[in-house]
Amino acid sequence: MHKRYQPLNVPIEIVRTVVAISETGSLTKAAERLGLSQPAVSSQIKRIQGLVGGPLFIKTSQGATATQLGKLVLHQARRILDANDQMLRIGGAAHAPQPIRLGLSTLFVRQFLSEQSAGKLADVIVHTDNSVGITKGLIDGYIDIAYVFENPEMTSEISHLIVNEMDEEFVWVRARSFVLSPGAPIPLLTWPGDDLMIRTLTRHDLAYKIVFNSPDYHAKLAAVEAGLGIAAIPKRMIPEPLVWAQEYYLPPLPPLKALLCARSNLESSLSTDLLNAMSERFFKTPQAANL
Repeated sequence: MHKRYQPLNVPIEIVRTVVAISETGSLTKAAERLGLSQPAVSSQIKRIQGLVGGPLFIKTSQGATATQLGKLVLHQARRILDANDQMLRIGGAAHAPQPIRLGLSTLFVRQFLSEQSAGKLADVIVHTDNSVGITKGLIDGYIDIAYVFENPEMTSEISHLIVNEMDEEFVWVRARSFVLSPGAPIPLLTWPGDDLMIRTLTRHDLAYKIVFNSPDYHAKLAAVEAGLGIAAIPKRMIPEPLVWAQEYYLPPLPPLKALLCARSNLESSLSTDLLNAMSERFFKTPQAANL
């Protein structure tokens, strides 16, 4: 009677593929990052799913999302890659600084970069996405420090990472020429995971329709400028030529909580300096000492 063969290891290439899918949100983008074909990536995922005994990702509106089993595998996969990278630094590069993986909501990118020199960001890898995508990165472990808006469905999973928070005032914005026809549903320009406008209008029994949805903040602003509809953005960030929409039929928007998050195991001077800079820029009060 033959014994069933038990694999002794998981190839590092497959480990990298699992992490790449989590970070990019799709098999196609992971294949592009790794220089592989999509069938090759699919084959690798099928292989590791056979090894661990179940699916690692499911398709959602936000892309490929890790299952509970997938989250466990991702945690170990990142540890494997960290160990691999540390081994490669032995012998001359052991003391090279670890890059900090910074996640920023696309709303805050211009504000953050306006006060940062290229030199200060030399050892920082910046990921930009909507807040849902960045929060997902915190949960999955490929973001170290992040500045995002609170998402009620996900915040509980990162509550232990929050080092500072503040309420951000949101207002309606429109193009100067935009006019809503009497009795027509309010046309909304939204982003993935956004329910601020919808929740507010529903509470006031107002009709609406979504006419534009994009994770690209600047694409949304361009659509507002083109007169496609109305959007919500922080009051302090209304750009020209958009205007604050104060029409009688628009109810006030509640504030959104902005969160500065960081992993507790960050100990480098680079991470401390970056946290202090972000706290001072966004909150006006350094908070790195709270880590």
